[in-house]
Formats: sequence, structure tokens, C-alpha cells
Amino acid sequence: MDKFLDENMGDRATYELMAKAIAFIRQNHRQQPDLAAIAQQVHLSEYHFQRLFTKWAGISPKRFLQYLTVEYAKSKIGETKNLWELTGDVGLSSAGRLHDLFVNIEAMSPQEFKTGGAGLQIWYGIHETMFGDCLIATTARGICNLYFLDGMDDQAAAAMLREEWSIAEIISDRQITQPISDRLFSHLPNLNTAKQPPLTLYVKGTNFQIQVWRALLRIPFGGITTYQSLGRSLGRPNAARAIGNAVGSNPISYIIPCHRVIRESGELGGYRWGLERKTSLLGWEASQN
Repeated sequence: MDKFLDENMGDRATYELMAKAIAFIRQNHRQQPDLAAIAQQVHLSEYHFQRLFTKWAGISPKRFLQYLTVEYAKSKIGETKNLWELTGDVGLSSAGRLHDLFVNIEAMSPQEFKTGGAGLQIWYGIHETMFGDCLIATTARGICNLYFLDGMDDQAAAAMLREEWSIAEIISDRQITQPISDRLFSHLPNLNTAKQPPLTLYVKGTNFQIQVWRALLRIPFGGITTYQSLGRSLGRPNAARAIGNAVGSNPISYIIPCHRVIRESGELGGYRWGLERKTSLLGWEASQN
């Protein structure tokens, strides 16, 4: 497989290899597998695996492995215990990439929620990213969905969107969503980010779900919190199960960072878009800080 590892390797192919390697690392991190063992899992030489992984993550596999330990997770939990002390609705930020995205969330009105999107136009496109293919959907009022497509073809992804917005007009237009994808997933530093307006999200959900999603936006890039901490920040310390359901219902993955919520034990817990992707997101964000 080494012969396929050139500079033009696409995001999808790269992520598939990284996801397989990360799955092995995650499942065996207590044994601290060495480079040879990890490379063998993806049928690459140590040299090529190290080079490809470092290009994708910005750090070595060994360093990445350190970010997957329970001890590391617990240390990050301690840093972000009180979400209300964090300022603003900040989605993603990484000084290392000169990348700073500020996010405003706009909820549907009760009447709009009741009608389920009647009269609404939604444009969507499928895009390759460093975390796998995703569907991005947007309206004139903001981004309404971001799905990762593990195991789904484009038609199934579009059907999922139509099911969620059964009354809205759904329009396939990749050109409209391409700038959003570029801003979110560009590999290159974006020197003009400061001049760009905040991203606006347009979501439908219950009042409680929207409260949870707003709280998720307060978790800083590279930070981690727990379901219990989220509950305490919302004045609902005994609502971990309800918090978990709201987190799992998040319609805009990555931007609303539900991947940053883990169990109090330091274990990852579940993730709608797969534990390998949650691991890759958390490890990559840790590597950028």
C-alpha cells in the first residue's frame, strides 16, 4: 500500500487509514503499542505510517497516544469544570492554525418549530474533510445540519436530511456549502479569519436541547467536560441522562462540539458519529493547542 502514499492522497483515503489506526490505538492504549504494531494494522511501513500520521495530526503517533489516556482526559476535565466561567459562544479556536471561529446560535421560533420548516429553503452539499466525508446543510439564516457520513452514501445522507426537514425545500448545491467546508476544515492557516463574520447556526430543538447546545459551545477548543458538569452548569445536576440525550441529538456535529463531552471516569463514552471519529477529533484538537 505504500506506493499509494503520495502528496495527492485525498482526505477520504487518509482519514480511512487514520481511523483504522486510531481504532487500534484506542482499543490498545493501555498496552502502549509501539509504532511497528500500529503501522502493521494499516499495512504500512513504519516510515510511511509515521510520515502520513504526522502530516494528518501535526504530531507523532506516540504523542497522539498520550492524549488518549484517561489521565490526560481527567486533567482536561479539571480545566473546564465550570463552563459558565468561559467567555462567549466560542466554537473552534486554534492559535497554531491562525484559525478562530466564533459561533452564534439562533433557535427556531415556537411557530417555526411547530410548522417543521414550512417555506424554508435548505441547500446542502457533500464534502471531503480530514475527519471523513460530511454533509453540510444551510439556510438563509444559518447552518442547520452537519452530518458525518460513516457507512452512508450520498443518497442516504440526503434522505436523512429530508426526513429531518420533511416540509422544507431541499436543494443540492455544493457551491453554496463549499465556503463553509473550506472555513471549517481547511488544512491551511486562514489569515483572513478575523475579517470574517461569526458563523450562525439555525437550529430546531426543545428549549432544554438548545440550552445544552449553547453550553457545548462554551467548551474551548482542546477542552473536555463531562455530562455531570454540563448538568451542573445548567442547574440540572441530576439530569445526566437527559443531558446525554440532548448531546446525542445535536444536529450540527463538530461546530457544536458534542465530541468534547466524556464520562467522569475519563472514558470517552458514546458518540453519534463513531468512537474512532470522536477519538480523532479530541486527539487532533489536543495536538493543536
